Amino acid sequence: MATVQESALVAIFMLTFTVLLLVPCTLIKVCCLACRKTKSDVIHCRCSVCARSGKYRKSVLRRIWNFSTFWNLSLVLLWITMGLLIFYINRLSREIRQFDPYAILGLERGASDVDIKKAYRRLSIQYHPDKNPDPEAHKHFVEFISKAYQALTDPVSRENYERFGHPDGMQWMQVGMALPQFVLNFDKDSSGLLLLGIVGVCILLPLIAAVVYLSKSSKYSGNYVMNKTLSAFANSIKPSLAPSKVLGVLVKSSEFLEIPVRRTDDEPLQKLFQAVGGELSIDLKKNKSELAKFWKQHPALIKAELLLHAHLTRETGALTPSMRLDLKRVLELTPRLLEEFIKISVMPRSPNAHGWLRPAMGAVELSQCVIQAVPLNARKAVAGSGEGIAPLLQLPHFDEEIITKIARKSIRTLQELRDLPIAERAALLTEAAGLSAATANDVETVLEAMPAVAAEITCTTEGEKEIQEGDIVTIAAWLNLRRKSSRRTTLVHSPYYPFPKEEGFWLVLADPAANSVWFSQKVSFGDDAGAAAATAAAVAEAAEARGESGKETSAAAREAVKKVKAGWRLVMGNFLAPSAGNYNLCCFCLSDSWIGCDWKTELSLKVSKQSRAGTRGSLQARNDVIEEEEEEEEEEDDDDDDDEGGSEYSDEEDLPSKKKR
Repeated sequence: MATVQESALVAIFMLTFTVLLLVPCTLIKVCCLACRKTKSDVIHCRCSVCARSGKYRKSVLRRIWNFSTFWNLSLVLLWITMGLLIFYINRLSREIRQFDPYAILGLERGASDVDIKKAYRRLSIQYHPDKNPDPEAHKHFVEFISKAYQALTDPVSRENYERFGHPDGMQWMQVGMALPQFVLNFDKDSSGLLLLGIVGVCILLPLIAAVVYLSKSSKYSGNYVMNKTLSAFANSIKPSLAPSKVLGVLVKSSEFLEIPVRRTDDEPLQKLFQAVGGELSIDLKKNKSELAKFWKQHPALIKAELLLHAHLTRETGALTPSMRLDLKRVLELTPRLLEEFIKISVMPRSPNAHGWLRPAMGAVELSQCVIQAVPLNARKAVAGSGEGIAPLLQLPHFDEEIITKIARKSIRTLQELRDLPIAERAALLTEAAGLSAATANDVETVLEAMPAVAAEITCTTEGEKEIQEGDIVTIAAWLNLRRKSSRRTTLVHSPYYPFPKEEGFWLVLADPAANSVWFSQKVSFGDDAGAAAATAAAVAEAAEARGESGKETSAAAREAVKKVKAGWRLVMGNFLAPSAGNYNLCCFCLSDSWIGCDWKTELSLKVSKQSRAGTRGSLQARNDVIEEEEEEEEEEDDDDDDDEGGSEYSDEEDLPSKKKR
């Protein structure tokens, strides 16, 4: 009996520990799934080329593979363990029965001696070893029936049972720990095991987990990009970096060094080099030193660059299965690396606190080419098209031959093709280009999914009618995507990119002539709930800053939320007004996936000389107020440092002014 009770206690202890670990983890997982952006209004491309790619096919094996993560399998294992423990404890509880002689003999309390004897004789006929050869019947007769009869026929035992609930009289309560017996047996054999278990579970296991976590987290930034890669980008990105050189900087990423290099890859890489060598910025016939320098790089970097060029030129048919997996890994990393590349390019730098436009534009163009699998040299300007034939090559079933055919009909750009009426476009594709009705329908499907950006942009100084040098200028941009189809958001048409790709856009306010970025921010058109909450908060804060009443603030926030639900997105930010003068800026809305869907508008900004003080937007006024506060604090406390409470702009008062236009 004691052994069964100890086993039950151990099982209960393990069940308690499992529940304490399982319930919070399950709740966290459920919350993550609930907070995950729903894809109900995000529809993937319906063209036949994307359908053949197979990346949207939800097979049973793919679902199992997506579910088979470490955390998911751990949760499933814990739930199975908890179920087994509950079953085991329930089974043990049936074995641990309280000794009740009346219940065993099938009598009610207070039965007479005659009834007790009759019940005993009846059960003896059923369970006595002479009558029933079953070992279980013998065990039941000896352990329960005989003891119950003895407890009720012996006067002392019966009195003890009536008073204390046990035939042997008052019982001592046994208190123990719900741990296995070998752990609690403190002899020479098990004391070392107990000590080792305590040290391992309480000290070594948390220490190992902390070391592993810190070692991994110290290598990566918030966007899961290695810190070494960010450092390499910061050192390699220059203001004059040409778009064609961005790929050379990208392939130096430390993430690509982890791509395996196999001996069996030597021959396929040589063939791949012969196929895509023309895309490299190397003269293979004349510049032998550059060629030797290329092959002296780390083999993983050579492999990554050749695989990227193979993807851009769509020369992936000859790749081995292992190299296809390597290419998939390279393409999985590339958008994330290019996003960090753009952030470093537009990062404010001295002396004017502006970023660099040229490398950022090059990274966006490379991102578009990678998603659409279009070679970089296809973006070279041709007659009638400043972006070359790249925008047309992203359309399904289009190649250079078809582009040449439709060019004979004076259709040389993507916009000209989109502007055609549907009937004329269908006739052009079927008659002039020679496409079938099904393939022409694929082209029409992709054209309907392509977005056109609409924007409303203002640049103002808070509470002032004009912008003066040194002011904090607020830019407010309302952006919307318009399509010929009724879809608000869609996954990008990208049949050669092996992963579903959501649309992403960059809003950039820049001075192209000076190669400077004044303001930039990435924009997402998904997650309406999050965008509505952020927009309402930003609009309410701006309204309160203007001194509007509570009703006016609430009304402005409600109108902003309605606009967000209609598909608009609000982008707000600040930049420092330069020296007085007239500035011809450009505002870009750049897609990171579609080619030829970028939006651009010119924005004239007039900055006047500083003529007022005490305004909320003025940098000098802010510094004056902060200096007065510092003087008051110094008078109250002489021990305070002189620099305490300084403005974040206090070290930038002597920034060189930008040249006037």
